[in-house]
Amino acid sequence: MDGASVSTAYRAITVTPYSPNVGAEIGNIDLTRPLSDIELAEIQRAFTDHLVLFFRDQKISFEDHARLAEYFGSIGQHAGKKTNSQVTDDPRVRKFHADGNSPRVSGNVWHTDQSCAPIPPLASILYLHTIPKNGGGDTGFASMYAAYDALSDRMKTYLEGLTAIHDGVPIFGVGTPQSVHPVIALHPESGRKLIYVNHSFTVRINEVSKEESDAILRYLFDHCMRPEWTARFRWEPHSTALWDNRCAQHRAISDYLPDMRSGYRVQIEGTVPPVAG
Repeated sequence: MDGASVSTAYRAITVTPYSPNVGAEIGNIDLTRPLSDIELAEIQRAFTDHLVLFFRDQKISFEDHARLAEYFGSIGQHAGKKTNSQVTDDPRVRKFHADGNSPRVSGNVWHTDQSCAPIPPLASILYLHTIPKNGGGDTGFASMYAAYDALSDRMKTYLEGLTAIHDGVPIFGVGTPQSVHPVIALHPESGRKLIYVNHSFTVRINEVSKEESDAILRYLFDHCMRPEWTARFRWEPHSTALWDNRCAQHRAISDYLPDMRSGYRVQIEGTVPPVAG
């Protein structure tokens, strides 16, 4: 990014927008030590403003990883029964690894993490220490604020008040929860409206016929992934991404197998998605 793009509204950290609608790279910070009060306040403000934060060249430990997460809330557990992530010696941190022996790459369809849960995660933090040697393995992110703002006024009126079923069984297997959430939700901190359906988990709009639901969901899935409000993050060794699961969707791009992509993931407990009024 051009140095002129760096925000001057921050005193302790640097914040460089990664794209017009989603993402920012954070500089002048060391995640291997506790944050000062001003660093934390500015990180939290940047998180609200940019939805996804990227940190480069940070060789974080499990303790560092968990500490960053706990600034935002309690560390949570995965809702799924079947996932590519694996437990580590630290119960707060899960291994996130794929290579030529992996049956599939987790998260390779646009989604919001575990929206099938009654209370989906507030955020996730992924740290990658090893990236594919031949390139690839980027992560796409999309702003559901921008997707909502671009809807016509008539479509906004139609969608508000509708609810949808989010089912985890097709992705994670039997025993995974199914939940109902608003189609248009309200972010509890920014106060902005957003689209809260995603291709991985949302299976049915409740208040209309199945045929109408299928058509509207197809439209929304395509609309949410338009390139105007997406960005593609290119990983480097020892990069970390922190994303707001309430207002950003993401996708792990599985173009690197059989190369290795490896790191660790922490999940932060959330709240019930508020209905937009």
